[in-house]
Amino acid sequence: MSVLGIGGVFFRSRDPQARADWYRRHLGIDAGAEGQGAVWQQDAGMTVFAPFSADSDYFSSEQPFMLNLRVSDLDDLVASLQAAGVPVETRPKWDTEYGRFVRIVDPEGLEIELWEIAGEG
Repeated sequence: MSVLGIGGVFFRSRDPQARADWYRRHLGIDAGAEGQGAVWQQDAGMTVFAPFSADSDYFSSEQPFMLNLRVSDLDDLVASLQAAGVPVETRPKWDTEYGRFVRIVDPEGLEIELWEIAGEG
């Protein structure tokens, strides 16, 4: 017996419909408020599942988790996000042997890391 993968990501929201619309519009995720019409078929690939120390500064101490999304063509996605007025945080140290990373924040303040795996750009 073993777990096959992550079956869903559920989180509280002040405005579930507006937040689902934001994820659909900016990231292409078939999100749905309260799970309605929200089946998103992902590409097969790596998923990192890693508890962090409570005092880690890798992501905001204000949130219990950080969403990390695998992406293709990070440069095009960043350009699209910026054109839509979504601030994108980049840091040279986020370009690593594992790939390239940038961060954005959703409309309700959830920090999201976008990851283009090394060699897939």
